[in-house]
Amino acid sequence: MSSYTTYNGLEGATVFVTGGASGIGKEIVYAFAAQSARVGFFDIDQEGGNALEKELRSSGANVCFGQCDLRDIEGLKQSVKEMEEELGHASVLVNNAARDDRHSWEEVTEEYYDERIATNLRHLFFMTQAVAPGMIKNGKGSIINLGSNSWWEAAGGMPVYTTSKAAIHGMTRSFARDLGPHRIRVNTVVPGWIMTERQKELWVTPESLGKHLQRQCLPDPISPDYIARMVLFLASDEAAMCTAQNYMVDAGSI
Repeated sequence: MSSYTTYNGLEGATVFVTGGASGIGKEIVYAFAAQSARVGFFDIDQEGGNALEKELRSSGANVCFGQCDLRDIEGLKQSVKEMEEELGHASVLVNNAARDDRHSWEEVTEEYYDERIATNLRHLFFMTQAVAPGMIKNGKGSIINLGSNSWWEAAGGMPVYTTSKAAIHGMTRSFARDLGPHRIRVNTVVPGWIMTERQKELWVTPESLGKHLQRQCLPDPISPDYIARMVLFLASDEAAMCTAQNYMVDAGSI
C-alpha cells in the first residue's frame, strides 16, 4: 500500500466508494483508510470485498464492505441506507465503479447498450441522489466522479463505454450547480491509462504500452495510487473552492 499525505478534514470523515474491491477503487479505499476516515465501499465482488475489509480491519482501519450490484437501483438504495446506519451520512462520495469492456459498435444490441449504461453511468446519478440529503443535512460534502480520457482521445473499440464516460462530465457540472448552495462540491477525476491488474491481464502488452507512453508527455506508466492522490485532495478541505471541474491524471496523454 502506498503512503499518502495527510489532508485536513478527512480524519473521522465518512467516505463511500463504489467499485472498491479492486483496481483504482481498492487503492482509493486504502488511501482514505490511511487518513483514518470511516470508509464504506460497495462492490459486486463478495470475495474481494470481504478480503479487503478483513485486511484493513486487521490493521485497525474503520472499513465496512457492502455487497451490491449497482445496476440494481433499489438494491443500491438499500445498501446505502444500511451503510449510513453503520457509519453515518457520507461527507465524501467517490463514484468509481465502471467496466471498460471492449465491444464492436456493429454488434451492440439494445440490451447490451442498456446494461453498459447501467454499469458505467446510471448508478452515479442514483448514488448521488441517495447520499446528497445527508450531505445537505451536514452542510457540506464532496462528490468525486471518475471519468476517463478515452473519449477525449477519441478512443475506439468501446463506444458505449466512452459514451457513458463523456456523459459523466455533464452530470458533474449539473450537480455542482444544483448542490453548490449546500456547499457540496462535485468534480470529475479523469484518469489516463491506469496500470491496474485488470488492465495488465487483459490489454497491456509491451507493444501497446510502448505506443501509449509515446503519447504521454511524461514517460512513466500511471499506477492507481496517482488517481487516489487526486481523489484525496478533492475530498479534503484543501479543495474547498474546487467544484464543477475536470482534473486530468493522464501524464499529459494526447
